[in-house]
Amino acid sequence: MANTSNQRKKALIIGCGIAGPATALFLKRVGIDSIIYEAEEQIDDYAGLFLNLARNGMHVLKELGLDEQIRQKGIVMHAMKMVSGKGKLLGNIGQMSGEPQGFTIKRGILHKMLREEALCQGISIEYGKRLIGIDTNEPHRVKVSFEDGGIVSGDMLIGCDGIHSRVRRIVMPSAPAPSYTGLLSFGGFLHSNTIPNERGIQTMVFGKRAFFGYLVRNAEEVYWFGNMNYPGTPNRRELQSIPQAEWRRTINGLYANDIAPIPEIVRSTEEEIGVYPIYDMPSLPVWHDKSIVLVGDAVHATSPSAGQGASLALEDALVLAKCVRDIPDVELAFSEFQRLRRDRVERIVKYSRSIGKRKHATNPVQVFFRDLMLPLFLKSFNNDTNRWMYDYNVDWNEKVTV
Repeated sequence: MANTSNQRKKALIIGCGIAGPATALFLKRVGIDSIIYEAEEQIDDYAGLFLNLARNGMHVLKELGLDEQIRQKGIVMHAMKMVSGKGKLLGNIGQMSGEPQGFTIKRGILHKMLREEALCQGISIEYGKRLIGIDTNEPHRVKVSFEDGGIVSGDMLIGCDGIHSRVRRIVMPSAPAPSYTGLLSFGGFLHSNTIPNERGIQTMVFGKRAFFGYLVRNAEEVYWFGNMNYPGTPNRRELQSIPQAEWRRTINGLYANDIAPIPEIVRSTEEEIGVYPIYDMPSLPVWHDKSIVLVGDAVHATSPSAGQGASLALEDALVLAKCVRDIPDVELAFSEFQRLRRDRVERIVKYSRSIGKRKHATNPVQVFFRDLMLPLFLKSFNNDTNRWMYDYNVDWNEKVTV
């Protein structure tokens, strides 16, 4: 039975990463109660590497009152310096003056921040809730069942459960699967005061065998990552099964003959090196079904090359809540959410994949033409070509109309 006008709607949110808590926080503003269901038994705040929050993502966090925490705990990024494998400066993206391009933050810190804010505002989070079934037979209602035998129902179900979304697989079994980009991302953290530190600059090096990037926080903690080609369609569990010693031999070998300080950074890293396959999502024809909608990586995961994954998830949370606030019919609200978001996110997914391909020229002829053309590309980038991506700002107070 549909809710009457004086009953508060209830949202069931699957996934407690970035999109889940952010969506719950914005829905609370519009009078909708949420419960977040997380498959993991507990959250590891030290898992994962780090991510970039560009200006567009920071706009959303400012709306939530959380941007200052990012500024305090993250690394400010004004510019990216691009260097060839021979040490030649190819160009810069960004400017040292004015508003930063964004901030780099450990993934676990952002997750914890959003989760704690949700709990502080009275939003429930339940752990160990592995989704196994979804029922939409009752009009305007959705019922979900979990592996532990639990069954709950609400007015809407929001799938925030990542690129390998179980919500998507259940509701849209014929939807295209995530697409492996052919690349692995790996990286770690190093405590050192000997690595050159240019505040506000992230250094990107097109190494002889693999791409490498690093930046330094407070002149003592180095954040670094690399990308390399890897065959097949690996998943995270398969990569974790390979011993760390083997990964260290492989990664040290990739950068052994590269310019300083890359070999030292990799060689001196004592903490675990994280290794992750990079997938993105092909275009999905539909993002919603009845009272169910997909948000964030569950519907438009992008490779990390453009540094937009987290920011897009935050944008989704804000736009979805606006649609639900201003359009009483949930299905129409979800349809409008897709219309407002689809072109933008698909453009970014495509753009990010194209950047990833530029990183991995290893053939001498490819390297020559990349290093020849990249300065021209970077010059055009700095001529406001990508303001559409990084300066995008959703006005919370602007009404959504259909």
